[in-house]
Amino acid sequence: MIRITPLGSSSAGNAYHVTDGETALLLDAGLSFKEIQRGVNYKVSQLKGCLITHHHGDHIKGLKELASKGIDVYISQGTINELGYNHYRFNVVQAFQDFKIGTWTIIPFDVHHDVDEPLGYLLINKLGETLLFATDTYYIKYKFSGITHLLIECNYSQDLVKERMELAPESEREVMKARYKRLLRSHMSLENLKDFIRANDLSKLKEVWLIHLSDGNSDERLFKEEIQKLTGVPVYVAEK
Repeated sequence: MIRITPLGSSSAGNAYHVTDGETALLLDAGLSFKEIQRGVNYKVSQLKGCLITHHHGDHIKGLKELASKGIDVYISQGTINELGYNHYRFNVVQAFQDFKIGTWTIIPFDVHHDVDEPLGYLLINKLGETLLFATDTYYIKYKFSGITHLLIECNYSQDLVKERMELAPESEREVMKARYKRLLRSHMSLENLKDFIRANDLSKLKEVWLIHLSDGNSDERLFKEEIQKLTGVPVYVAEK
């Protein structure tokens, strides 16, 4: 049975502990090593690997120390290039070239963010449960079947952003427009997430975790209600 525990989920740092009861993994390492230690109850040695989505600091803050402690890291070559350093614990992975870690079969897939070779991951355990993990992407162009767990970004709402801009002083609107332009090409909106859900066969879906919510452009209650209504399954919002 898949269990998901968010350790951090915001621009301050992102990391998620996932286990199927046999093999524990860390998804992203955007917290300090000490914070990761606390998050996994000081059982870092039980982690069988860490999957990295991209090189931004809020996703790799604890990466170097994690690798130095003996944890295997699965990472794209593009992300390594952006980091500017390598480590013997780094294992280079590519989109749609599956690999195994313990009881998990993992399929990376390409996503859309303003970095070199960002990835999302599909994790399948030996019971056939399937977790889709995607963050820092404004769009997912693929369709998936058999997903039982969604751990996915819902960063902002287009309506909330537009409302904030309308209420802002004229002097601030140009800056807000520039930020919104980047949001549109780098992060998943509520509206795009709903389109993704509608486009996929989620007949086996058991639960949804909404992650990486924006501080000023999101509404936790609204997002949870909207996605729960659409999917008919329990929806959780990762704490910031």
